[in-house]
Amino acid sequence: MPSVLIVEDSQLVLKILRHIAAKTLHFDVEFATSRQQALKVMKSRQDWLAAIVDLSLPDAPNGELVDDVLEHGIPAIVLTGSLNDQKRDHLTKCGIVDYVLKEGRYSYQYAVNMVNRLYRNQTTKVLVAEDSTVTRRFIGELLSRHLFQVVEADNGKSALDAILADDEIKILLTDYNMPTMDGFELIHELRHRHERTNLFIIGLSSVGDKYLSAKFIKNGANDFLYKPFSHEEFFCRIMQGVDATERLDTMRAIAYTDSLTGLPNRRAFVERGRVMLRQANDQGGPISIAILDIDRFKQINDQFGHEAGDEVLIHFANTMSEALDRFLFARTSGEEFVVLMPGLSEEKALQLLNVLRLQIETESVFTDAGTVEYTFSGGIAQGPAETLEALMKMADELLYRAKEAGRNMLLIS
Repeated sequence: MPSVLIVEDSQLVLKILRHIAAKTLHFDVEFATSRQQALKVMKSRQDWLAAIVDLSLPDAPNGELVDDVLEHGIPAIVLTGSLNDQKRDHLTKCGIVDYVLKEGRYSYQYAVNMVNRLYRNQTTKVLVAEDSTVTRRFIGELLSRHLFQVVEADNGKSALDAILADDEIKILLTDYNMPTMDGFELIHELRHRHERTNLFIIGLSSVGDKYLSAKFIKNGANDFLYKPFSHEEFFCRIMQGVDATERLDTMRAIAYTDSLTGLPNRRAFVERGRVMLRQANDQGGPISIAILDIDRFKQINDQFGHEAGDEVLIHFANTMSEALDRFLFARTSGEEFVVLMPGLSEEKALQLLNVLRLQIETESVFTDAGTVEYTFSGGIAQGPAETLEALMKMADELLYRAKEAGRNMLLIS
């Protein structure tokens, strides 16, 4: 677990920061009230995530500790009681993450929240598409201050290839004038052909065209910046983009996840499953699907209650996740689950799922209403098939036959 350093000589402010940090941060937090104390703490460990530093301390009145922190390679968030343009320019040029005016509790909450933002930024990829090496490296350095993973491309075609190859790229900064493929063409390809709707795009240009920002946004960009830009404006736009992608990811997770079991739901399964089936058909490899259904689930609910029934569903979901973690699976409805197994024939899938069936048959679920024992049945079908829905229908028919034949069994075609 990384650590955070907070340095503040005011006992009142330090008390507020301690309280906010205790509620907000899940890291080891070290506190200091002077430069001398802070230097000693910094040398005591190497796993620093960030530091919140008072700009003016009794033994460092001119921001000397900020320089110390940066020399140690620790991202610095600066607290200050006053700020003019000269001091602001100096701080941004020396490489701090951000500065915060001491204007009340909200300001301190903002500073502490910035630490959590830095932690999340470490898993966020930002692609910079810019043909100027100097500008590209400058933007990359700004992003690195905030601990983003930076990917670079010197033309639109390289940027397009990088984005299509890596779904983890969340933000694209693209220049307008680039060789091979310009910024407009890049955005058009991404928005109209490849539908990367979860990608936040910021257009960049130094061209003196007052209509350029509107052209970028109409082509699919989310925002636009004229070069040269101030550090603060740049980071404000980036943070808006990151917040927007996180909100979208959260909504997408809710929309694609079964709330009870935490498994993917039918929508998620169908979207991913169609792609996997198409790939299997193109490659000519085997692919099998299984529809699994808990036997006599209504009787479980009637005898033990719906809460116990929910515990059975969760138990089955967890057991299936452990046994089939390399495949695509989901809860599609009620007590019905589905698993798609690329690379497996229906015979191999039958062997694998029979192990799961025997495991479930011998286990019990302990609930407040009593001990529940249960089984499941399933139908397994093998591709190729024209559509995922057609393959699911084949497996569903086999599931029905397994239920009719007595349950607690798996059938293949």
